[in-house]
This record gives sequence, structure tokens and C-alpha cells, in this order.
Amino acid sequence: MKRCVRTALVAIVVAAASAATIAQQLPRNFPATALRGELVIVSPPDATIDGRDARLAPGARIRGANNMLVLSGTVLGQRLTVNYTVDGFGLVKDVWVLRPDEAAKPWPRSVEQAQEMVFDPLTQIWSQRR
Repeated sequence: MKRCVRTALVAIVVAAASAATIAQQLPRNFPATALRGELVIVSPPDATIDGRDARLAPGARIRGANNMLVLSGTVLGQRLTVNYTVDGFGLVKDVWVLRPDEAAKPWPRSVEQAQEMVFDPLTQIWSQRR
């Protein structure tokens, strides 16, 4: 009986570990309204994006590189490369901490840059207008 329980627990741990690995490798889809920046949480909800003062919206979601939710207090003072969206009040609403492969893709850093580019939502690639 104990051996069956132990085997079941080992199987559950292995399945959970492999599911986490698979989740880290899946491509994430970012909205076309997202912008790229360097985020530093100063003191929640206060932050800076590319050195400019910013503020997290109530209920703002920060997703880590593994796509799991991250509490703003756990990344206090860290400089993170992120994609983020802003709500109608100018508050930072959604944040995705980028993996190195995601950060390597071109992405606009301002609304003005986004207007000069074209976004393909299927491939998640921005390119210059022709």
C-alpha cells in the first residue's frame, strides 16, 4: 500500500514538473496595444517604465516569464524587460515579464512607434510599414 502511494506521488511530481516546463516553452500572445519597456517597481503601486514615473492600476496583473502571476512586491527594485498595456486612465494594467527569446523580437516602445509599424497577430511580429 505504501509503495503504491509513493509511486503515485512521484508520478504527480514528475507530471507537474513537465507541465511547468512545457508552459515555459509555449509562445505567448501579446495584444497589439502592448508596448515594450524596462519596468522597475519602486513601491507598489508606484513604478517606473523606461525611467518615467508610472503607476500600477488597481487589479494590475504581472505575469512572470513562466506566465504565472507575480506579486508586485516580489519584484521590488528589479529591472525587468516587459510588454505592458495601459488603461484609459494611463495606469499600467497588464505586464508580461519577457523571456530572452521574446525580448529579442522587435516591439514598439511607444504609441508613435506602433503607428509606424504593422503587427501580425499570428506570428506576433512587428514590421516596418512599406
